Amino acid sequence: MNALPNSGVAERRSTGRSADTKLLGIYLNDHLAGATAGTERATRLARTARGSALGRAIEPVATEIAQDRKALLDIMRDLGIPVRRYKVCAGWAGERLGRLKPNGHLVRPSPLGTVLDLEALRLGVEGKAAGWQTLRRLSAVDERLDPARLDTLLERARQQQERIEEWRVRQAEEALATTAG
Repeated sequence: MNALPNSGVAERRSTGRSADTKLLGIYLNDHLAGATAGTERATRLARTARGSALGRAIEPVATEIAQDRKALLDIMRDLGIPVRRYKVCAGWAGERLGRLKPNGHLVRPSPLGTVLDLEALRLGVEGKAAGWQTLRRLSAVDERLDPARLDTLLERARQQQERIEEWRVRQAEEALATTAG
């Protein structure tokens, strides 16, 4: 994987400081809730698009998103931050509730459903990238955070954004062109 340019951290220094564990716990559990919702959304989209060009493109992204959620759990474990199950459940339930939104069709799938799924994934990946960037910056003062690992996760999130955006544009053009009348 390509190395990221220097993120402004000249070198890792031991300052004896670390992140505020309480606030970091809230922050990372909020990201875990989002990662849970994103994993569910990506998995469902890959499953419903299976066999199509979109499915072939999104399936590896869905796998990576699940791996990124696992990486977040590993980082939380390394930091000694407990998982708040109610936030995980809220992320799961929020994703399920989001499916209830009508998209112009009642009994069959709407072409807008895929577009909205891709937009939600794009937003989720942008949030994930922001989280990795925050942790990357914290790694300058908190030796428990591995900057190289965070660089890898950040680069993967950027690649996911590009792939999702490419398919979001395609699907939006197709869905809106077929519904224009």
